[in-house]
Amino acid sequence: MVSLMSLARRWGAGVAWLAAVAMLGIGTSTRADEAPTYHRDILPILQKNCQECHHPGQVAPFSLLDYTQARKRADDIAAVTEQRIMPPWHASTAEGGPFRGVRVLAEKEIKVLADWAEAGAPEGNPKDAPPPRTWHSEWALGPPDLVLKVAEPFTLGASGPDEYRVFAIPSGLTQGHWIAAVDFKPGNPRVVHHILAAYDVSGTARKLDAADSGPGYASSGGGYGRLPNGLPFLPAGQLWGWAPGRRPFWSPEGTARALPAGADVLLQVHYHKSGKPETDASTIGLYFARGPVDKQIRSGVVLPPRPSLFGRPELRIPPGEPRHEVKGAMTIRQDSHLLGVFPHMHLLGRDFRLTAVRPDGSRQTLIRVDDWDFNWQTLYEFEKAVALPKGTRIEMVAHFDNSPGNLHNPSRPPIEVRWGEETTDEMCIGFLHLTRDSEHLNNRPPTAPRRLFTARRGAAALEEEPGDHPDRGQK
Repeated sequence: MVSLMSLARRWGAGVAWLAAVAMLGIGTSTRADEAPTYHRDILPILQKNCQECHHPGQVAPFSLLDYTQARKRADDIAAVTEQRIMPPWHASTAEGGPFRGVRVLAEKEIKVLADWAEAGAPEGNPKDAPPPRTWHSEWALGPPDLVLKVAEPFTLGASGPDEYRVFAIPSGLTQGHWIAAVDFKPGNPRVVHHILAAYDVSGTARKLDAADSGPGYASSGGGYGRLPNGLPFLPAGQLWGWAPGRRPFWSPEGTARALPAGADVLLQVHYHKSGKPETDASTIGLYFARGPVDKQIRSGVVLPPRPSLFGRPELRIPPGEPRHEVKGAMTIRQDSHLLGVFPHMHLLGRDFRLTAVRPDGSRQTLIRVDDWDFNWQTLYEFEKAVALPKGTRIEMVAHFDNSPGNLHNPSRPPIEVRWGEETTDEMCIGFLHLTRDSEHLNNRPPTAPRRLFTARRGAAALEEEPGDHPDRGQK
């Protein structure tokens, strides 16, 4: 029998839940006295760990808000929690971090869920139930200060390669704002694989949009498009992103990302076709900083070696190789603090690690993922920002499984896989969210960043570390 773990990683957690119902059936066994009951023992666990996603309008395919909903799935709840498929969390809790919002059940909680299913999922006394969780908005953080939606739905074909589309949405802002959080609503979760958000102050994205016949414009390189001279178009700055399982958080006090007046917000949407024509018009919600902002959140990226500034990283995974190793590194050029990390690989990904090696020789694991899952990609935000002195080297080590034994391998038999934007290609990236220790904004409003070398590079190369713009290569 195919395991639930295999189903979850191959088809996504939501499908695995539904498959679990068919495969496992409904719990019917009985148990002696003192069996856990729904209202007293199970509901608190679901409220704490599950209902955030399992309520109407969220990513989960069904709700877990009442006894009837939970009883129907008692056995598969027990199964997927015992196998650590749910709740979705892939970073090690023994090494790296610690991270905000860890979704890991304690062993005693997993046992309670199993005992409840084995006992036939008794309801118990409703008076034992905690107060219900309530959601005052369809947005997890409450109503955003600014909601921007793609103006015209994009139609996606039934089959063929993945598509990347960039939509330029005028912000309408007459003054700059510091953005302390963002949230996303994919218009069609069946085909939206992930969304990256950025902003443009040059009008370039609008020109690329106007030159394309459909809504938005194609981005064959997986970034934010290419200029007529073939060089990549680099947005002025980044605004976080979305992938299944992402949870929005407020940025740490005193930190935020910039959104200058008059900026266009760019949504780069990765579409994976479903087998029938689909439409999508996704939405972003932006939350303005509630207090003074002293430091801007900036983006960094760790990549495998590449031959040139705009060249693709050198990544070749031989067919049949079960543990192909890929390495990359970057050096921190100013005293900084690391707020969060976002690992990214595709279907062949096996494990991933980022390590900080400081100038004094000390080493610190930033994140370790032992069982990579392409269907759940998460921004891991540290409970406390990690100090990275100037000269710290961030080392990345990842492994890929291109063997026939990898159930997620899209090629039968395996073929050589290189760097590329398709789901069947591969990537190996460590995204970093950083602040600079020397920067003190004193709550000045954000302004449009100054562009350098535009004529020579043909792109919006921002005033960052010389020769090392932190957003280059972002995907």
